Amino acid sequence: MTQHPFLHGIHVPLITPFTAEGRIAEDSLEELARDVLDAGATGIVALGTTAEAAVLDAEEKAAVINVCARVCRERDAALMMGAGTNDTRASERALAELTQWPEVSAALVPVPYFTRPSQAGVLAHFTHLAHTSPLPLVVYHIPCRTGQSLNASDLRSLGRLPGVVGTKLAQTGIDQETVDLLGDLPPDFAVLAGEDLSLSPLLALGAAGGIIASAHLATGRFVELAAAWHQGDLSRARDLGHALARLSAAAFCEPNPTVIKGVLHAQGRIPTPAVRLPLLPACRNSVVEVLKCLADLGE
Repeated sequence: MTQHPFLHGIHVPLITPFTAEGRIAEDSLEELARDVLDAGATGIVALGTTAEAAVLDAEEKAAVINVCARVCRERDAALMMGAGTNDTRASERALAELTQWPEVSAALVPVPYFTRPSQAGVLAHFTHLAHTSPLPLVVYHIPCRTGQSLNASDLRSLGRLPGVVGTKLAQTGIDQETVDLLGDLPPDFAVLAGEDLSLSPLLALGAAGGIIASAHLATGRFVELAAAWHQGDLSRARDLGHALARLSAAAFCEPNPTVIKGVLHAQGRIPTPAVRLPLLPACRNSVVEVLKCLADLGE
């Protein structure tokens, strides 16, 4: 499916745990990274949306990268790094800075947000970054956050750029454009599900894997789901897919990553459920509902 062996299976976009004093809980972050990789995840994503990267300062971002790079080096695991903005020049600089960490496998780069360029502008943005980036690029397509919806033809054009190796497909639901794209992918271009609820059907349609925040919880079951679809175990894939969709729906009933942090704290895996403003901590009922879903899964 792709010449890039890390673009398959489940990648977990790690949260950033905070101490009671508001600092990054580096020990807990390291344990989370180890836990998901030991449970079978192909890799982790650092400084993605789930990490609250927008509210971390430069020193904190470097600390997160250092922890994740160390764990991935020890585990020989893939490390994808969230990078880039709606400013092409700033994105180029951010990508260049990632050469400080040789463990980084690829950069997860969002479609330019807020400015809402034309499709031609999006293509020009990624053409420039692909030409200058020291790392392979994964296009982060998330229309609800960027205000920019790309069709199958647009994504194919991006996928044909040298240096662009895949996309995180995180639009709500599965439409005709999604089916069209997966039915005719450019060579060596992987689709990774990025909307947790759509993971199972996208795997059924041929996605290589997923970048799944819910996989902080029941990581092994998400890994099992991806394997079941790829191995053709349809009965197991369908049953597990429905169960994990219920878990993901509960985990996303409030803004991400508030509920996931609440659950991890309830499990004793992070010191606080704290998020930074403008996010607010999840309510107790939301956390309890996820814990019930986990119990139903036998977790």
